[in-house]
Amino acid sequence: MAANYQSNPLVDEIAEWLVDQSLQNPNIVEMFEGLCNRIFAIGIPLSRAMLSYETLHPLFDSESVIWKRGDKVRFEQYTFDEDTAAWEKSPLFYMLESKTEILRRRLSGPNALLDFEVLHEFAEAGLTDYLAMTTGISIPSGGAYLNQTNEIIVSWSSDRDAGFSAEDIGTLTRLQRRYAVAAKTVIQSSIATNLTEAYLGKRPGKLVLNGNIRRGDGETIRAVVWYSDIRGSTLLADRLPMADYLDLLNDYFECAAGAALAAGGEVLDFVGDGVLAIFPVEDESDIHASARAATKAVKDAIDRAEKINSERRKKNETTLEFGIGLSLGDVMFGNIGVPERLTFSVIGPTVNQVARIEKLTRKLQARALATPSVAQACRESWEAAGTHALEGVVDPVELYSWAS
Repeated sequence: MAANYQSNPLVDEIAEWLVDQSLQNPNIVEMFEGLCNRIFAIGIPLSRAMLSYETLHPLFDSESVIWKRGDKVRFEQYTFDEDTAAWEKSPLFYMLESKTEILRRRLSGPNALLDFEVLHEFAEAGLTDYLAMTTGISIPSGGAYLNQTNEIIVSWSSDRDAGFSAEDIGTLTRLQRRYAVAAKTVIQSSIATNLTEAYLGKRPGKLVLNGNIRRGDGETIRAVVWYSDIRGSTLLADRLPMADYLDLLNDYFECAAGAALAAGGEVLDFVGDGVLAIFPVEDESDIHASARAATKAVKDAIDRAEKINSERRKKNETTLEFGIGLSLGDVMFGNIGVPERLTFSVIGPTVNQVARIEKLTRKLQARALATPSVAQACRESWEAAGTHALEGVVDPVELYSWAS
């Protein structure tokens, strides 16, 4: 009987393990792998299992963890614009739409029912039984708020000729709810990390989640500071339809912010149409590493702009131009603002200096300008541009312009 099997001390041990997991902050992939391995170890003929859930992420709509006996566990993320045809034909979509909590399909034998395309694939792979269960949990996802119920779905598949027994199903049902509690904790933590990193950046996000939330919390760090700004933005905003201007602006951000992120920088703020980023000096013995990363980002940003402008010319659309300023120095990296509304950013003379350096790019007809401490790390990419006075800065500054 299912009741006798559910009281099996081995099953109780898994249930207790899940309670322990919910009190910690485990990795979602490792936790699901641990659960599947334990289920198989107590004699349930598990061959494949998949966890699926919605998430709240700027790039992804949902995530899955896929376990196959003997294989490495896979973690997959699905984008908003991904082809939905296969999803809408899946048993999981059917369960969500019809509010079905449990769906079972035999995949072999006289009682086989392969009414979803993916079940044919499972049957051809040697699976004999398929069981999927949904559990409602309150997490923010896909535009939902904290108090809206969403579903996590776990599907279990067997390759035993007889498939799952009634006892197996009873055990999986019991463990599903306990696993959902632990998974909710992990998913909520993951969403919090996703959002703080998306809005603050990876490094500031981690600091905030670690408790740096008061005004003044922060540290002095050395970093290459990047400031870029689109040229003629006021005129463009007046001349172009709003939708066209936003498209142009987002193309620019893809060039500037996208390149900075790809090179390992931290984008801290979008100041109107300006991009403020830093390349922290992680190792004082190799300060040039940050300068090389920033220089790499400059090249990438210029390459991206040339590609985007080429496409824009083909469409007879307005092309974009922007300047980049780079400077290496100490900055205060932390919370600024008022207690009720904070932002995590950098302040200091280096930040003020780099914004003024960027303003000179138009005057000097340079795509990018950098101070000597940055240019010396990649001499082949920069050429001397003379010494120039900066607005609000007492001493003139030696600058190098982009040479590539």
